[in-house]
Amino acid sequence: MKKNIKKMNYAELCAERDKLRKELFNLRMQKVLGHIDNPLALRTVKRDVARLNTLIHQADIGIAKASK
Repeated sequence: MKKNIKKMNYAELCAERDKLRKELFNLRMQKVLGHIDNPLALRTVKRDVARLNTLIHQADIGIAKASK
């Protein structure tokens, strides 16, 4: 995940972030219900969402450009 996100364009970054947010929601629901298989997945998905948010924000303010 880490290596290929810098090659994504802006639309792909947003789509991937939305997909990961849904996955994070599902993992949180599983945690509440007590049926989570891999508790480490919560942390990794949170970090991936944060990475994507950082790249999207940088592209918005012009610090870094998302590839086209």
